[in-house]
Amino acid sequence: MLLHYGPQLVNLLAAILLLLAFAMLSQRRILSLINLFAAQGFVLFLSTMLVAWLTGQNHLYGSAALTLALKVIALPWILHRLIRRLEVKWDVETLLNIPSVMLVGIVLVILAFNLALPISQLAGTVTRSTLGIALACVLLSFLMMITRSKAVPQVIGFLAMENGLFFAATSAVYGMPMVVEFGVALDVLVGALILGIFLFQIRERFDSVDTRHLEKLKEQ
Repeated sequence: MLLHYGPQLVNLLAAILLLLAFAMLSQRRILSLINLFAAQGFVLFLSTMLVAWLTGQNHLYGSAALTLALKVIALPWILHRLIRRLEVKWDVETLLNIPSVMLVGIVLVILAFNLALPISQLAGTVTRSTLGIALACVLLSFLMMITRSKAVPQVIGFLAMENGLFFAATSAVYGMPMVVEFGVALDVLVGALILGIFLFQIRERFDSVDTRHLEKLKEQ
């Protein structure tokens, strides 16, 4: 029974992943943004486990475990500690108002589905129908990065974009080799730590984590 409805369940999880991407795009609170990122990671973990069970790709179980450890536990924990140290639990400022950002997001989703359609037709995986959603998640995360003026939401947008790329790899070719995935996971973790140090430096220099203050360095 579960095997018969497996592809539909994967599509359902993909739809939830897209809804979470939209929720992150419209979210103003930092704490809620981190919690949505953790929820997105958990949905990605569930979808990877389901694809592994449906297809017999055993290496995906390792990928799912890595996703759970890194994106559901480690990174949200680091981000929560970071905002406590920086004392930045305020609302997120956006360069565009939320309705405009959401309209741009809808346009990007339509674009993503049209771009992914030819690739989906060539793919032979049972998850090929979710490739458009994966690409849409990547574009929405990138949109969140460029429409936020604060550094913390930009970091979360970068991490969420990596979630979309991982989901795209799972949809197209059942994931990447484990060596590559471990390398990417290590790069993401180290990148998050470096960005944390970078945020502290911005805070000490400008008494704020607004990245627009970096433009002042051009005058020095």
